[in-house]
Formats: sequence, structure tokens, C-alpha cells
Amino acid sequence: MIITFDWLKDHLKTNLKEKNLLEQLTNIGLEVESVESLSSDNELFKVAEIIKTEKHPNADRLKVCDVNIGENEIKKVVCGAENAKEGLLTIYAPPGAIIPKTQTKLVVAKIRGVTSYGMLCSESELNLSDESDGITELTKEFRKNIGKSYFSKSKTNLIDLSITPNRPDCLGVRGIARDLAASGFGKLIDLKEKKIHSKNRHTLKVKINKERGQGCTAFGSCLITNVKNSESPKWLKDKLISIGQKPISAIVDITNYVMFDINRPLHAYDADKIEKGIIVRNSKSGEEFTALDNKNYKLESGMCVISDNKGVLGLGGIIGGTRSGTEFNTKNILLESAYFDPGSIRNTAKKLNLDTDAKFRFERGIDPLSIEDGLNKAAKLIKEICGGEISKIDVQKIETYKTKKIKFDLNIFEKISGFKISLKEMIKILVDLGFEVKKDKKRLELTVPSWRPDISQEVDIVEELVRISGYEKIKYIEPIKQRKKSTLNKFQKLFHFLQRSVASKGYLEAITWSFTDKRYNDYFKDTNKEIKIINPISSELGVLRNSIFSNLIMHINKNLDRGFKDLSIFEIGPIFNGSNPGEQNTVVCGLSAGKKSRLSWIEKDRNVDVFDVKRDVVQTLVEVGYNSEKFFVDNKTPSYYHPGKSGRLFLNNKKNQIAAYFGEIHPNIIKQIDIKTESLVGFEIFMENLELPKKNLKDLKAKFSFSDYQKSERDFSFIVNKEVKAQDLIDTISNVDESLIKDIKVFDFYEGDNIPENQKSIAISVTIQSSERTLNDYDLEKINSLIIKTVEDKTGAKIRS
Repeated sequence: MIITFDWLKDHLKTNLKEKNLLEQLTNIGLEVESVESLSSDNELFKVAEIIKTEKHPNADRLKVCDVNIGENEIKKVVCGAENAKEGLLTIYAPPGAIIPKTQTKLVVAKIRGVTSYGMLCSESELNLSDESDGITELTKEFRKNIGKSYFSKSKTNLIDLSITPNRPDCLGVRGIARDLAASGFGKLIDLKEKKIHSKNRHTLKVKINKERGQGCTAFGSCLITNVKNSESPKWLKDKLISIGQKPISAIVDITNYVMFDINRPLHAYDADKIEKGIIVRNSKSGEEFTALDNKNYKLESGMCVISDNKGVLGLGGIIGGTRSGTEFNTKNILLESAYFDPGSIRNTAKKLNLDTDAKFRFERGIDPLSIEDGLNKAAKLIKEICGGEISKIDVQKIETYKTKKIKFDLNIFEKISGFKISLKEMIKILVDLGFEVKKDKKRLELTVPSWRPDISQEVDIVEELVRISGYEKIKYIEPIKQRKKSTLNKFQKLFHFLQRSVASKGYLEAITWSFTDKRYNDYFKDTNKEIKIINPISSELGVLRNSIFSNLIMHINKNLDRGFKDLSIFEIGPIFNGSNPGEQNTVVCGLSAGKKSRLSWIEKDRNVDVFDVKRDVVQTLVEVGYNSEKFFVDNKTPSYYHPGKSGRLFLNNKKNQIAAYFGEIHPNIIKQIDIKTESLVGFEIFMENLELPKKNLKDLKAKFSFSDYQKSERDFSFIVNKEVKAQDLIDTISNVDESLIKDIKVFDFYEGDNIPENQKSIAISVTIQSSERTLNDYDLEKINSLIIKTVEDKTGAKIRS
């Protein structure tokens, strides 16, 4: 938002200087992004008169003009404009001046052999309008100003403010002045516009269709007849030029001026081009119209359009159309001041890639009660400059604005801010900001002004009071350096412990969006419903994830394509099962792809399998503090797991809540996504379903020991009943001698020929190693026999011959 101190003083009575203004703006939370001096070069552009013109001796289309630039000083200027003639008052730019449009610095130059001292400027070159045919023609009133600067001399600067999206009221000079007045920088000038009292009827019918998703809730208008559109007066041009806007015509300039002045976007239609009244409705798919930017737009269904009997006149709150645009010969205009839903504006503008000053304001929230104020101010200026007769104001509504009220506890301010201000100061600040205030014992009853959509609760009021009274009043208190107790609760500790635990098993942590691609999410949503995002950051990330797999599988596939053959990644974060607050769960999710020991010369490589991922899940839960002997595992898993190579795990036999899923990803998913890997397995641990362990997690640090002595590996193949699980064998073997048995792996599973019915073969590799000495043959044979005997006694298994 660009402002000038001069414009600000139209609304603010103050004796302070501009340097004080810049500091105060920052103090009240309106960040000054940059300050630019209004180009001193503008003072070089002078009002001048052409005294004499001659044909250029070496060019048919050029003229050599004698130009009076003041005090009877005559300059020779070569000019190609057809309207350059004797007696014409125009604008002269001397050598050294910089042309605003092209940023070209003028020098004394020879043009076809004739020296030209400067140039005569068109309105387009000076950014006064789009008129580029011929040089500027000034009226007779400027004759007394020959030799003087055309542009008003001003020491004020361009102040560019970074207005946050929650402060739409400060997108008008009036709103900024109000904040400054509340902070004591001056007094807000009362600019109450007298209401239009007219006996003239509004003859153009306006209707807002009541339909689903209607983006317009109020449409105010008035008819102004017999106007004479013209060039804007100098004061109005100067206002717009001072903030970088280009004057166009009086009617358009007035609507722009009102928008920047009081943050009330308006639109003027040529009433004679409107066929049988205005209809505000939703667009139909495929409708087209040509906008004022001279581009043709094809509309989708559900966009808010202003239309007549012939079709679309413009996009409500964004841009008008050429068919109903005002021109210099316009006689009758319909002046519009409406309220459009911010969400509707944002969606339409994004789909059509449109960005306008009106859209920028409406999508943030315009004051819904400023409709008549805008019409009054603009209509009177049009009558004053262009003449005409104003009709009665007509306001059509399909919704009534509901005033927001807040009960503000007086004690809450000090609790949040850490300092006190008097009740009298509180009330004064709030009143100056536009609040209606009633005192009731220990609280204030506040009515929120309609131009502040960002105020909805007590803490917002605290923010306003702190902002205006001064952030410098907040005391700086050094934090206590010694913690007496942990700042994390049990759930947070578990969260970070699980991160470290999974990472210690060779998984790399990934951090992805909470939203995902619908195509990937469909593979992993199982029976959950899809949760669409209304305003996604991109079309590829349009839904909230039902499973973290949808993002992990996307990124593991990218890494595999880049040549990373064996990879394990995990993420801990939310998944969503509904669109309401709280309908989400925190999950630890991991994926492993490829082989184990691919490049090892000690161990034979093999594909990662369900037993690897099961081990990771069980070991992680054991490290947290759960008893693995109470775990219960069955094979009922979601549809995205391999039905015969996956399982679900409960912390106990009660089967109250599922603690985890693990297994191979379904082959159909791997095929459809076209993942080029030998094997893909994954797991999900559901944090909300874990009963927090009684032990402190800090006491559960893993104890790692390394032996310098030779290890030995022994393979065992057991025949067991089908109901016996591989984990039962692993648990039994691990308890034989914990000091010697270092690792246990399942490497084969078989059912079929040479195996009795209702039985299966499970092959297990056991790593045996002492941390005290090298084991001899007798030691190894003894532990081998003990393993076989223990497994046979406890599980009923038999060693396979």
C-alpha cells in the first residue's frame, strides 16, 4: 500500500513531521517497507508554449519548434507530433530530465542534422494517461504558468507499507490515519459525507440471485444521468500520480481515488450499454467475456458475475468488461458499490490468473457497511466534475450484516501483556479505533467496527491495546536458566523417542506435507473417506493424507529412480480421517526398499522382507518399554498390504487397540506406481493407541556392546505346527543365552512336499558371539544343542533332517 504524507493529511490533523510518521507507523505495526523520494526530476517538466514551427529540412514528418520555456527563453526542439503547432500549450522536458514511462535520460542530440534541446511530451510518456497520439495539449488556464513546473512541487515521499492480510482496513488512507490518530500522532478529521437526497428514480433494476455459492451478498448502486465525462482536474490527477497510478478519465479516476482514499472499490458502467437491468449470479461453464485488460476469459461454473440480458458484464469484485465500460462520450452511468465474499473472489482470481487492486481488497475483506459511503463520496465528485443528475441509492441484499460483540475482561490485559494501562486509556484507544464501548463492572462490552474482520476474541483486543499503547512497554525478562522439570509432556517425549529409535535402525527421516496427491492417496486410504482441500497450494496436492505411505512411496520412488538402490525412510506426523478438528492421528510410518547386504562380502544378499520390518516394529516398541511377551500378532491388515505377508500387532491379548501394522506393500500398488525395486516393505505405529509406559523414557537408552572376538553363525530348520509363529521361535531362542546369542534372522519359510499336513518349515540363522573369549567347537556344539532342545520343549518343533 503506497501512501504520501500529503494525502494522509486529508484525514489527519497533525503538526508532526514526516520523519516522525515513519517511526510511528512501525511502532503501531504498519511496517514501512520502503521510502522513495518523489523524483526531483519531475520539477524539470515545465509548462511551455510553441512560438513557431518549421518543417525539418531533412525529414518530411518532423518539425522544428521554437518553444518558450519561460522568461522569454526560447529552445529549439525537434518534434514528430502532428498536433505540434504555434500557440499550443504543452509540457517541455529539458536535457537531464528522465522520461517516467521509459526511464530514458534526455541529452542534447542531433536529429537528422538539427540539434534538439529536449523534447515535448505526450501524456503517455509522462504516465498521465494512455494517450500517445500527439503531445500533451494543456488548457488556456496554464498560460499563466509558462516556465513553471507542470507537476506540483512537493517534499513528501512515497511510503510503501507492507499491510498484513488481517488488516484490510489499512488498504485505504483513511484506515491508516485512524490508527495514527489512536496512537496520538494527530486528530482524525471528521469527513462525514452528506447523504444523497434525490427525488430522481433509479430506473435500472438490480437483482441478486439467491443460489448456492453466491459470491455477492449486497449490491448498492445509483444512476447518474447526463454526465459529461472529461479529463480529471489537476488535483485529482496529482493525487493518483503521486502513488504511481495513471489517470484515465474523470469517472474512472474518481472510482480509483475513492478506493485508495477510503478502501471502497467501486465500478462505473455505461448505463446505456446495459440491457434490461443488472443480474448478479453464478456463471455457467463455458461463458466468455472480454475484460477491461482486453483479454478474453472463459469462465467455469460458480464464478460470481455481473450480467444483463445479453450476458456477462464483468467479474464481481475483480474486473469489469469492455462491453459496458465508460468512455469519454458516456452520457449515463451506473455506479456500483457492492460486497463480495472473500473466498469467492480468491477462488475465481486464482483460476483465471487475475490480479487487480479491487480483487486485492475484496479477498481480504471490505467493510460491508461502507457501500453507501462509497456511493455518496463518488457520486458527489462525479456531479461536481462531470455534472449530471444523481438518482436515489438502491441497495439490494440477500444477507444482513451481523455486528460482532466481545465481552472483554479487564484483568486479561495484564496477564497477557505483562504491563498495565489505565481503564481510561483503554477506552480512549478503543473508541479512537472505532469500537463502541460500554463499561460493566470488571469488563467492557465492545462492539467491533465493521471494517475490522480480524477482531473476534479477547486476545485480539489485547493486541490492539498493546499495539497502540506501545510495544516498548513490554518488559524484557531473562528466561530462567535452570529447569526444575521437563518442558515436554509424556506424549511429546514418546514422539521424540520414537524418532530416535526408528532412526537408530538405519531409517532416514523424511518431512513431507500433510497433504498429498489424490492418485497416491487412493492406494492407501483403504476404507477412509477422501478429504479434499478447498484451496490447495497446487493441483497435485489436493487432499489431506489418509496415510503417510502416500507421501513416502512418492519420494522413495524418486530416490530409486535416481540410483539409490537400498533405502529406508520414515516420517512421524499426522494422518487424517475427517475434516473436523481433532479427526487425526499421529503415526510413525516407515518404508524399506531393495536388498539387505547387497555389497557385503561376508553375508549373502537377500530381499528385505516382512520379518525385517516386523523386527523393526517389535524392537522399537520393546525399546519404549513394552513387554514383547504380551504382544499379539495376527494377519488382518488394510488392503494396501500383501494379504499373506503382513500383520497387525496389539500390545496385549485384549486386542483393544491396534498398535501397529507391518508387511509387504501390495504387489498391485508397486506395479501400478511402477516402482523399480526388488522388494518394498513398510510399517505404521499408531501413537495414540500406545499406552504410555510407566518407566521414564530417558532411562530406556539402548545399551550397545561390541565384541573383539570371532562370531559364528548357525542355521536351524524347524518343522512346526502351522499355528506356531516365527516370532515364537525367535523369542524362545533369544532367551536361551542372552550373553552369547547376538542376532536371530528368519531366512526361509516352506509349506508343501515332504512337509506333513498342518505343518510348516521355518529356517532361522543365529549369530553366536562371546564378549569375553573366542568360542571353541565344544562351546558352539553345546549352545547348538541347547537351542534345539529349548525350541522343541517349548514349541513342539522338530529339527528338520
